[in-house]
Amino acid sequence: MAINFRNLFFKNIETKQTLFKNTFWLTVAEVISRFLQLALFVYMARILGVTDYGKFALALSFVSVVVIFSDLGLIDITTREFAREKEAEKEYPAVLSLKIILSIGALILMWIGSFLISSDPVVQKTIWILAVFILISSFLNIIYAFLRARQKMEYEAVTRIIQSILMVGLGFFVLFIIPSVENLSLAYLCANLIILTFVLLFFHFTFRFLKLNYSKSIWRKFLKLSWPLSLGFVMGWIYVSIDSVMLGFFGQVDQVGWYNAAYKIIVAIVISATLISRSFYPILSKFIKKSKEKFQEIWNYQMKIMIVLAVPITIGGLVLAPKIINLFYGPGYSPSVLAFRCLVFICFIDFLYLPYAMALVVSNQQKKNFGLLLMGSLINVILNLILIPSYGFYGTAIATMVATTIVFVAAGFFLKRLTPVSPFNLKLFRILITSIIAGIVMFIGIRLLVIYNLNLLFIIIAGGLIYFFVLFFLCKLLSNINYLKFCKRNKEF
Repeated sequence: MAINFRNLFFKNIETKQTLFKNTFWLTVAEVISRFLQLALFVYMARILGVTDYGKFALALSFVSVVVIFSDLGLIDITTREFAREKEAEKEYPAVLSLKIILSIGALILMWIGSFLISSDPVVQKTIWILAVFILISSFLNIIYAFLRARQKMEYEAVTRIIQSILMVGLGFFVLFIIPSVENLSLAYLCANLIILTFVLLFFHFTFRFLKLNYSKSIWRKFLKLSWPLSLGFVMGWIYVSIDSVMLGFFGQVDQVGWYNAAYKIIVAIVISATLISRSFYPILSKFIKKSKEKFQEIWNYQMKIMIVLAVPITIGGLVLAPKIINLFYGPGYSPSVLAFRCLVFICFIDFLYLPYAMALVVSNQQKKNFGLLLMGSLINVILNLILIPSYGFYGTAIATMVATTIVFVAAGFFLKRLTPVSPFNLKLFRILITSIIAGIVMFIGIRLLVIYNLNLLFIIIAGGLIYFFVLFFLCKLLSNINYLKFCKRNKEF
């Protein structure tokens, strides 16, 4: 029976439809919110200038590192446990209580750290304001964890879209009327306070009565489950955010601005891979114990999507880096071009790494995931200490690229040995080769022909059409070859 519109986008009927629905809503939310936020960051960089933009980026990067201590892996563990057994939802009040206590501890850490990371009073005040802002965002995630477990991600999507519209709207208002780093931080905070009130009321009256429960036994249970994952998240956040913090620590605030100009675009791209993985997380958690074959099938499906998206993004980013930076930020940010090219390569690795990390987590190999991220963070920090004094933010980009590559290779080794997943299989190899061939054709099309002289938007559209047309043709060709081989074998038989 055909699935009508309402069932397709608002109900959970069967596995593929649920995956499509969740991916669709999270994609819509991410595309809208990231587009709006990127527009705000671009305008912010132009209005505030490199130095003040660098101060804001430094403060935001710092609180983004410390906020992980308000989570300690609770979000993903809550989603996993509630997705496996609905009866576990009775423990949710205790999880909320634990989240509040951890948030208070993180707030104290941010306040203390503000005096250590910079002596600039503007940076310190911005950290204090953004600390509350980021903690509210973190608290919203524990609400979303409950919704993800029930695979009701459409509610999260709508909420995040409203949140982005409020935040970006207030941000533009401040930049138009009273532009300053502190005022922009207050705009971020006000937007999150409004959305928090809305979400708590909606969740309370629609899904579950909100209450607190200070149960130490439940706290111990969740912390015992989440601590390897939490340490992994700590290392992960340090891994992606420490670059700006270390540049600020060395007093290179302008370079923080240049580096973040490139980094914000990359984050907007990588987030699409994150939301795809987030959609697969409940389903993978469900089938890890029920069916190893189904688990492999779903994991392969996730990995194919990542490969198909990662290849054109990487090739296009390397070719179009000068045009992208100039369009978004202007000639004053031309030093960001080389950093952007390094970060695009990191983007490719991140797309492929996320399914690896997901498989490790749902296979209860959080400790191994933590070890990988710890290794990557240590390599990144050590290389930053060596390279930043001589090469500035270019050294930062190179350090992150080297660390990311090492972590990805090690993750493949652990995945093969410790999970039911076969990461190096013929199906994935075929899609990788066909994607690379399609990517090469796309490169020739946009770089060597007159397409490169067109407007950036037209180049991206033309490149995408070339890539997906060639990819479709190659996949169809392989399918026909396999069919002919099958027919030949049957005839001989």
